[in-house]
Amino acid sequence: MFVWSYWMTIFTSPASPSKEFCLSNSEKERYEKEFSQERQQEILRRAARDLPIYTTSASKTVRYCERCQLIKPDRAHHCSACDMCVLKMDHHCPWVNNCVGFSNYKFFLLFLLYSLLYCLFVATTVLQYFIKFWTNELSDTRAKFHILFLFFVSTMFFISVLSLLSYHCWLVGKNRTTIESFRAPTFSYGPDGNGFSLGCSKNWRQVFGDEKKYWLLPIFSSHPRPSIYQKSLERRKKYLKFKYHICKCCGLFPFFP
Repeated sequence: MFVWSYWMTIFTSPASPSKEFCLSNSEKERYEKEFSQERQQEILRRAARDLPIYTTSASKTVRYCERCQLIKPDRAHHCSACDMCVLKMDHHCPWVNNCVGFSNYKFFLLFLLYSLLYCLFVATTVLQYFIKFWTNELSDTRAKFHILFLFFVSTMFFISVLSLLSYHCWLVGKNRTTIESFRAPTFSYGPDGNGFSLGCSKNWRQVFGDEKKYWLLPIFSSHPRPSIYQKSLERRKKYLKFKYHICKCCGLFPFFP
């Protein structure tokens, strides 16, 4: 399972935006001819009018990738290493030489999980020989260095992977990516780190799917449902509006989401 998950994480191609997010030839031509940023943004706003996009840049402009020449979908970012825009990009991982995003995020989490279990298995298996090493009960002196090295390496990797897996489990529960944890996405009402959250249970199901029998298998079962983003945002807006009125009545300003 460890090798399978690692294989899937490496060789699953990052998901890229669909053609509907690309500008038409006429729109590209008009965009490139314009020198005014305001007019360029007007072209992008018209092109993005019918697209399922709810986030903007920090300056409230349409997120556009000059390299790929497309309007970035929500949670998509351009990876300079892969030279492409990646859907729900989390990070570019040098350990797998691939972008971790929507298409392989589940595989990446399972890779961390099975790496953790593998390190734990090695450490517990070698532990009895490690104890004999310290008590001078180990008869084979040539194996002392190997046992010492194997125990410390497996323990070190166990601690490292445990911290990384715990962090990503927290991200899944909040429905955030690594990028979003450092820079909250900007919506029409402002930056909001919880803008995509649907509740802990639904957040986990968004990554692993509804079929629990596939959760521990490196089989793609994640499901994108852009409509649920809109439902989440509508609930979030109602909550923030209610919170704003409460703060206003109590005189608690400035108000932050």
